[in-house]
Amino acid sequence: MKFQKGMTLIELVVVVAILAVLATIAIPSYSQYIIRGNRRAAQAVMMEIATRQMQHFAANREFATEADLGYVLPDDVADHYTYEIELDAGPPPGFTIEFTPYSGRQAEDVVLTLNSAGVKTPEENW
Repeated sequence: MKFQKGMTLIELVVVVAILAVLATIAIPSYSQYIIRGNRRAAQAVMMEIATRQMQHFAANREFATEADLGYVLPDDVADHYTYEIELDAGPPPGFTIEFTPYSGRQAEDVVLTLNSAGVKTPEENW
């Protein structure tokens, strides 16, 4: 009897096929996990901007523009989103913060908004 050293071609093909099936399942799940994680970071920043807007309103009796607020997005959020603040003269005065995804995988995500009344859209993504 001879002892076999190494693997046969069929064994190698089976291993590659199993790895392909696992990758087909894992990669889309991982992508969605990354998108949701980046969205959560953006939502936290949106809440921080809203808090700063309320503080600015309490001190100045008006909401701040992006320039007045002087807020710089953290790098992990700035890499994936741009933001804009729209002011509403009212009455009552208000604001809407809008985060738009723009890069890589994150571009597949939705536009997030938060207004001065605390309404968050789209609801299913908050």
